Amino acid sequence: MKLVLLGIQGSGKSTQGNLLSKQLKIPYLSTGHIFREIAKEKTTLGRYVKETMNSGLLIPDKKTIEIVNNYLSRKEYQKGYILDGFPRTTKQAEEFKNNVDKVIYLEVPDKEAIYRLVYRNDSTRGDETLPALKKRIELFHKFTKQVLKYYEDKNKLLVVDGTKSIHEVNKDILMSLGKKLIKNQIKEWERKQKAIIAIVGLAGSGKTEAAEYFKSRGQPVIAFGKIINEYIDKQKLKHIENIHKKIREDIRKKYGMAAMAILNEDKIKKALEKNLIVVIDGLYSWEEFLYLKEKFSAVNVYLLAIYADKHIRYIRASKRRYRSELYGEKRDINELVGTNKGPAIAFADFLIKNNFSREEFHDKLDTVYRTVYFS
Repeated sequence: MKLVLLGIQGSGKSTQGNLLSKQLKIPYLSTGHIFREIAKEKTTLGRYVKETMNSGLLIPDKKTIEIVNNYLSRKEYQKGYILDGFPRTTKQAEEFKNNVDKVIYLEVPDKEAIYRLVYRNDSTRGDETLPALKKRIELFHKFTKQVLKYYEDKNKLLVVDGTKSIHEVNKDILMSLGKKLIKNQIKEWERKQKAIIAIVGLAGSGKTEAAEYFKSRGQPVIAFGKIINEYIDKQKLKHIENIHKKIREDIRKKYGMAAMAILNEDKIKKALEKNLIVVIDGLYSWEEFLYLKEKFSAVNVYLLAIYADKHIRYIRASKRRYRSELYGEKRDINELVGTNKGPAIAFADFLIKNNFSREEFHDKLDTVYRTVYFS
């Protein structure tokens, strides 16, 4: 396994790197370690690195990439490694040719990291003055945050809350890697219990975005509202609340309050045959939740409620390319009371506030995914 640890100074990379090295039985090293080792060699490259470091100069970006790639191509690193603090720029990430499996970002607030560094052991290293620390953190946010986005797009980024205790952070990292520690032995984590994640929320809260995120993680998504949307499109009707409400009520007259769960039951069964987790985009009612619990009694059914402030939801919904008129107070009341969505939101196993950035939203969804997967 080839891992990269990223995080601002003081996030705990070296602590976790050394722990993981013992647990996974692969070497832990930083770029500083690499350069120091190469500087000891009596080679042209070794002399170059030694002279550059001794002169106080930085090794150029292009040369750094070449050195790291060559160093990690050695036999002792073929089975894996844990690399601390590299790559630091998008260019380095793009030219890093070592087939990284996962990039672990230890997320720690700036103030927390500075506190840890300034007050650890009641002393401060010469290169860890407050201005110097702030500058390093500033550079991390300026350059390395782009690296996180690069690996996120490649589905290789794992975000871990670095503010927890050393033991908890280590446990979260192992879980993210699909492993667990049992009696000081690392075991593969094999999920056997199947699960349904039913997403519930009002218009504009981010249900579709959440469903797309889970889809990117390889989980099948079944959209409960697809039946109504397709009917309206086929009849060339407008997506307005009065029309949606009438169609919902007509369907419920025939199938009851659990209509959407009943009509999608076969799709859910087929999806569960080949997958451990199935995601439902847009649960309509409390009765649908109860129906899923009854019909899939051997499966864990989780309710994930997505919340966003009213004005934010309305802005988002109005900008949608599809169904852009389907929002507002009338829609909210119809969904909460008429469709009986309110109890499902109130009873949710997970509640995510989606008021902020897409990145933060995805981080919260990843926490839910890992909790469900490893439960």
